[in-house]
Amino acid sequence: MALKKSAWAWAWAMPGLLASFVIGAPTTGNQIVLQASHDGSQPASQRKLHGRFLHITDLHPDEYYKVHTSTEENIACHRGKGPAGTYGAETSDCDSPLALVNATLDWITANLKDSIDFVVWTGDSARHDSDEEVPRHDNEILAMNERIADAFVNTFSDDEGLVVPVVPTFGNNDIYPHNILQPGPNKILKTYTDVWSNFIPEEQRHSFEFGGWFYVEVIPQKLAVFSLNTLYFFDRNAGIDDCAHSSEPGYKQFEWLRVQLQFLRQRGMKAILMGHVPPARTSGKQLWHETCWQKYTLWLQQYRDVVVGSLYGHMNIDHFLLQDTRDIDISSLEAMPNRQRSTRESMEEELSAQSSRDYLMELREDWAKLPDVQEHDLEKSGKKKKHKKKKGGKNKIGGPYAERYQLTLISPSIVPNYFPTLRVFDYNITGLEETATWVDSMRVSGRKTSSSPKQDDMRNLELRHEPNMEISKKNKGSPQSPDLHIPEPPAKGAPPGPAYYPQPLTLRGFTQYYANLTYLNNDIAEDDPEGNDGASGAHWDAGKHKDKLPKHDKPKPRKFGFEVEYTTFDDKIYKLKDLTVRSLLRLAHRIGQTSEAESNGLVEDKHEDYDNEDEDDENEEFDAVEEESDDDDDNEEGEEESDSEFEIEKKKKKKGKGKKKHKGHKGKGHKKIKVWLHFLRHAFVSTKSSEELKDLA
Repeated sequence: MALKKSAWAWAWAMPGLLASFVIGAPTTGNQIVLQASHDGSQPASQRKLHGRFLHITDLHPDEYYKVHTSTEENIACHRGKGPAGTYGAETSDCDSPLALVNATLDWITANLKDSIDFVVWTGDSARHDSDEEVPRHDNEILAMNERIADAFVNTFSDDEGLVVPVVPTFGNNDIYPHNILQPGPNKILKTYTDVWSNFIPEEQRHSFEFGGWFYVEVIPQKLAVFSLNTLYFFDRNAGIDDCAHSSEPGYKQFEWLRVQLQFLRQRGMKAILMGHVPPARTSGKQLWHETCWQKYTLWLQQYRDVVVGSLYGHMNIDHFLLQDTRDIDISSLEAMPNRQRSTRESMEEELSAQSSRDYLMELREDWAKLPDVQEHDLEKSGKKKKHKKKKGGKNKIGGPYAERYQLTLISPSIVPNYFPTLRVFDYNITGLEETATWVDSMRVSGRKTSSSPKQDDMRNLELRHEPNMEISKKNKGSPQSPDLHIPEPPAKGAPPGPAYYPQPLTLRGFTQYYANLTYLNNDIAEDDPEGNDGASGAHWDAGKHKDKLPKHDKPKPRKFGFEVEYTTFDDKIYKLKDLTVRSLLRLAHRIGQTSEAESNGLVEDKHEDYDNEDEDDENEEFDAVEEESDDDDDNEEGEEESDSEFEIEKKKKKKGKGKKKHKGHKGKGHKKIKVWLHFLRHAFVSTKSSEELKDLA
């Protein structure tokens, strides 16, 4: 049933009041309340594009959370005595206290609100059903989502309303029962239409009620963010089947997406796709129905000139995915009764540290098979400098821009399964500096901010059903279902899209912020030097502090704040020039080679090396690796070594400057393993010690 606004519901609009009103739970003085306000906000009339946006995901607020309670299974920081901190129980499976949500929004108001252009919010804004004594129910879930939505409105508004567009989607825990969403229209979709009335463009509310999908022109006439309802792709949703049959909501969503992306192509616009459950898929496991993954990969291949990037949450770990278009199988998309089902298993619903490690190892095994990315210097004109290279090398990656692959970026969460995290992306706004902002459009027009095709226009935008030559070669002889409408590819001779070649709207990089709760909670004494991974079972993690009690009888938290964990702009190991597919493909190839190095026994001394590293500063421990790296692991065959002389000179100057000398020769395999350890460190948001990383590796 749709929630009705009332006087007390409006009181919830203030983030600082989140802890004061609780459905079905007593209020407690243990939750710190921080007030977000509009004071000092930049006037809407002075807003301009900054080339930055925020990705926030998986808040999982829990109104039953109590400070200094147990993190054990079926207690979930609700009672007993234990290490649950004021701002959360880091590295455990407990959900977020309202104090963490309040403090996060307050920090965003003070530090990000006036320097970002839009917000991507990828769902899961309700607690898990992890305490049998306090079961979840639908009214509580919807009420909490309304409270969080109102808090977002307050955070990103001035006295007249929103000044920063927020694009939400729901997660698998935002519905009841969790994971299961029946085809629309239904009461859940109708309720979220009301809950997100400030975020969904008025002219798209009908389509949202129909299937839970919509988009927002976050930069009018230039860039749209598409909110995909990934629950209709999720293989754990027992309420749906696949994306191949025309009766299925997943099929209908792809038809909607096909028409909308074609409409954007005709208007010269670009799109960012976002959702909750990512298209994670390894050689043995997957999160989406296979037909949905197939269609998604096909759609992105055909609209590679339109799609800027894809952003997701759900998995809580920092990583990325590469979809390979050579895995597209048109026959799998046909709505045939004898269609072969995928042989991949479903991934675990909630990934523990160990299962996350196993999943990342599977990714690495898959990346070990990636082709060697040859570095072709591209001049501003778009022409390549001449280099001696292997014959056919470009074709292995889909031409000079690696168009064989697609990139999915997955951000870690606010809920402190590791440390709470925010990610701020930078994107190219060259030539767009004076473009009208979303709030300009909103307030000039009154409300309407996008121009979706009308229903009558949908038929005019129907695309040809024949596959292009690139796809038909692989699927030659396969009969095509009349329900399968393959989108048109980019026009012949069209330049590569922003995901493949730097240009306006290309993602340049990101800065990842994290809140070190061990420090901020100020509850736990110095960690046991032997380390403790905190794993207490296959399906529940009580956290690394599970056997400890707070050092203070009463909470004495420090002032809350986020700090930079790392940024792709100066990461000395990742060495990412930007977030184009080619850059991440190159990184994935380097990570994949560590698997081969280990299997060949080339890194037997990796543990010894870590013992010799200076562990006084965990951050410096990895940064120092750059000085030891040579060009072997990132200068591929055929690459012009334009900065080699500079790098050699820099190493000469730094050699011996307060650096410990290590015995033994460090071979190529040893150097390669560094990038894998660095990847793991960030995957778990810097919560793992060097010893724990060695064990995981």
